[in-house]
Amino acid sequence: MTLLNYAPPTDPYLDIVYRDEAIVVVNKPPGLLSVPGKDPAHRDSVWARVTRVLPGARVVHRLDMATSGLIVLALHKTAQAHLQRQFEQRKVHKYYRARVAGKLPATAGLIDLAMRCDWPNRPRQMIDLLAGRHAQTRYQVLGFDGQSSEVMLFPITGRSHQLRVHMQVLGTPILGDKFYADATAYAAASRLLLHAEEIGFQHPLSGQAINFHCPADF
Repeated sequence: MTLLNYAPPTDPYLDIVYRDEAIVVVNKPPGLLSVPGKDPAHRDSVWARVTRVLPGARVVHRLDMATSGLIVLALHKTAQAHLQRQFEQRKVHKYYRARVAGKLPATAGLIDLAMRCDWPNRPRQMIDLLAGRHAQTRYQVLGFDGQSSEVMLFPITGRSHQLRVHMQVLGTPILGDKFYADATAYAAASRLLLHAEEIGFQHPLSGQAINFHCPADF
């Protein structure tokens, strides 16, 4: 993927929501990579910024560059393995807040549509019920203003661009989505209106449930 004119925001440079001896939780701004790209010009990322102050930080999961919100990094190998296992076993509770074009078909529902990479147009993804990987998203509508809807999205699986593709296939693309929105929905917002608002998991050291919430600013 080529990032033309990559200029991630720097104010604040690093918004740490929580930190202890095992984990650090960051509120990622839109426009910043989760991990460095292959091009040296794309090194700036959540991981690069965190490791400037916490050199041992390790990646556990990622958010799309255009998505904002909560992202968790581990501060040592044991914590990383523990957290990754929770993600793999779908024991991590998380939801996203989004604003989408139009009105969803119901006030709540489950989208169960397999996905795969759209190779000629990568990094775009696409629905493929035969060759795609299992992908499920629950949604709950919070409100409709006549033109767009505010919705909570609960990814059951974690496919690349899953929430964005699943909203598009319902005819309600996320506002500001340059990959999946039509021209009107794309122009309706200056950024992708998708925010990782809450995440909860078992602390890798204590085993106690721990939860973080960071409201969307749109």
